[in-house]
Amino acid sequence: MPDLFASDENPNEAPDAAAPLAERLRPRALDEVVGQDHLTGPDGAIGRMVAAGKLSSIIFWGPPGTGKTTVARLLADAVGLRFHSISAVFSGVADLKKAFAEARTAARAGQKTLLFVDEIHRFNRAQQDGFLPYVEDGTVTLVGATTENPSFELNAALLSRCQVLLLNRLDEAALAKLLQRAEALYSSELPLTPDARMALIGSADGDGRFLLNQVETLMNMDVAQPLEPIDLRGLLHRRVAVYDKDREGHYNLISALHKSMRGSDPDAALYYLARMLTAGEEPLYVLRRIVRFASEDIGLADPQALVQALAAKDAYDFLGSPEGELAIVQACLYCATAPKSNAAYKAQKQAWRSARETGSLMPPMNIVNAPTKLMKDIGYGKDYAYDHDADQGFSGANYWPEEMQGQSYYTPTERGFEKRLSERLAWWAERRKGRGD
Repeated sequence: MPDLFASDENPNEAPDAAAPLAERLRPRALDEVVGQDHLTGPDGAIGRMVAAGKLSSIIFWGPPGTGKTTVARLLADAVGLRFHSISAVFSGVADLKKAFAEARTAARAGQKTLLFVDEIHRFNRAQQDGFLPYVEDGTVTLVGATTENPSFELNAALLSRCQVLLLNRLDEAALAKLLQRAEALYSSELPLTPDARMALIGSADGDGRFLLNQVETLMNMDVAQPLEPIDLRGLLHRRVAVYDKDREGHYNLISALHKSMRGSDPDAALYYLARMLTAGEEPLYVLRRIVRFASEDIGLADPQALVQALAAKDAYDFLGSPEGELAIVQACLYCATAPKSNAAYKAQKQAWRSARETGSLMPPMNIVNAPTKLMKDIGYGKDYAYDHDADQGFSGANYWPEEMQGQSYYTPTERGFEKRLSERLAWWAERRKGRGD
């Protein structure tokens, strides 16, 4: 369990028999940590630090239940540092000052301190800056833990003094190992069929602490015969997916949805759409992204994509949830399976760049409006070629400012409707060339 108040703890001290299972199974050495071999193994960052006997300040970034607190405790023991922990949720400036003062006192006695700060992203910017002098002068070796992206949540000055290490979501093999350890501790197998055992692992969603809490609940039940998956669902609950609508998980999933549609994988796109909507994402936010996608990644390769996306927005406005969500699914699938083109998107960026660079160039006099006699007298609109009167409805006139060469921003692809546009543009270009333009 996360440490809520400041304490000096011995990671090798046996936990109380009445402690929660997750606490009783907490590893006593780094090689007992599951699922983080990329860090704790001999070639991992932590393994190399321990081998060298020297620890730098660290930020552990990873999902809940992956071992951040445990690894911090074991690190202190492995390199001979005093372990002191606080939680940013329950601590303030007074707690920090006390922790730093105790660390200085310990340092004078020859004992350096590893200060573990759980949920470090909860401290505000000023509080985070308060760590800097104590990290720089070696009063503490800081080990912070966060479930949020440090790039967004931690001060750049603090990040520059720490090594950011990413802890992985526990995979199936790591969770299965936790189950085996729990069964060894209880000297009893879980009352589950093989399928139910896999369902239990899946229900944890990569969170080891959650899994062990589920195991503890099962072991305390009087179960007459092995449970099937359907029985397990009736007794236990699934872990709620981690999803904060204003945090990194939100942006990761919308990026995955966008890129799956761009990559023409409708099933993957539908999966990420479901991930967002079942986690409580605002459907209109998803619809806004799909509408944008229809212009940015499909454009004129299939002009109906934008129509479908806007129709889905109207349908959702009319029906609401859950009925209207089917319209979002339809728009998502249409966009994922449509021919793709970013030609309009690229054309916009190039045209905007030209507009900024060329300033206030006057259009050719023949195509500007002449609403007054004076303007007509000085040449506004003179010799304008009315295309509807021209041969085949195309005059081939020049529409660019005199000081500027004609540009080519829009280059349609050979996919979908843009193939026809490409042919049309080529025909116009040939006729312009024939008229000497």
